[in-house]
Amino acid sequence: AYCGMAAALCAALMLLGLTACSSAPEATTEPAATAEQTEQTAAPAEEKQSYTVGICQLVQHPALDAATQGFKDVLTEQLGDSVTIEEGNASNDIPTCAPIVNGFVSSGVDLIMANATPALQAAVAATNTIPILGTSVTEYGVALSISDFSGTVGGNVSGTSDLAPLDQQAAMVKELFPDAKTVGILYCSGEPNSVYQANVVKECLEADGLTVNIFTFADSNDVSTVTTSAVAESDVLYIPTDNTASCTEAIAAVTVPAGVPVIAGEEGICKGCGLATLSINYYDLGRTTGEMAVKILKGEANISEMPVEYFQGPVKKFNKDMAEKLNVTIPDEYVAIED
Repeated sequence: AYCGMAAALCAALMLLGLTACSSAPEATTEPAATAEQTEQTAAPAEEKQSYTVGICQLVQHPALDAATQGFKDVLTEQLGDSVTIEEGNASNDIPTCAPIVNGFVSSGVDLIMANATPALQAAVAATNTIPILGTSVTEYGVALSISDFSGTVGGNVSGTSDLAPLDQQAAMVKELFPDAKTVGILYCSGEPNSVYQANVVKECLEADGLTVNIFTFADSNDVSTVTTSAVAESDVLYIPTDNTASCTEAIAAVTVPAGVPVIAGEEGICKGCGLATLSINYYDLGRTTGEMAVKILKGEANISEMPVEYFQGPVKKFNKDMAEKLNVTIPDEYVAIED
């Protein structure tokens, strides 16, 4: 759980906490549920006549917007007028997630949907009783510091993941660029999910005999400089799924003149600065999250027993404009990203 924007907008957003480079907000209310507290949230709620759902979204962004829309569509389709939806957008300022979710807790919402990792972390810090569903979260074990994560968070937390198969993404480098020798992985050092993805992809690429170098940036002031260093030492770049999407135009301004292609973790980043991706559908991911929410609200499911769900059937896609600029021929099984 990402289209390119103007470079100036990128800088402004990054200064507000873009790419989760600042730390997750400190808990301002109750801590996350422990194993001993699980019993109080384990039983499905009694079905009510009306429901209030709070949505905390990290930033206005095509992929996250699509996930939120899919979530809301399912709720309104299945619950109709009996559901009231309250929305808060942190405008990419990570600490702002805390007051948004704390407001939901104070007003006694029946469920919180947290869109993106910082929103999930803030919600978990705010309550251990109200059901929380995450979406657009790459790896729940990493996001919530669960060392032995087995697929089910437990307590009052579950949700959906936007993680596409990383080994298959790594394989795209060899498929599209069989003569490549070096790959640079570019991401924000402050986002745990990006670190996780980078490590997995690095291992896969090295197993294929490629030399892999890691390039990280801390804020918008570093993006152009770090990208310049990366293209100077790389035949291909890989950018994992994270909020780097708001800076894709600045990245493309460096990679395109240098003739260095980017394999992206998801469609939004690919559309902004990438050549190809193995991507999920965020609207459908949001709908899956909505289906989970309906079951919880109607008392048909126990959130403490609900495993995190993953998008099935990711699709190989490519940026037609970038393929033309880089003069790269793309295999027929790749689908062109729509404008």
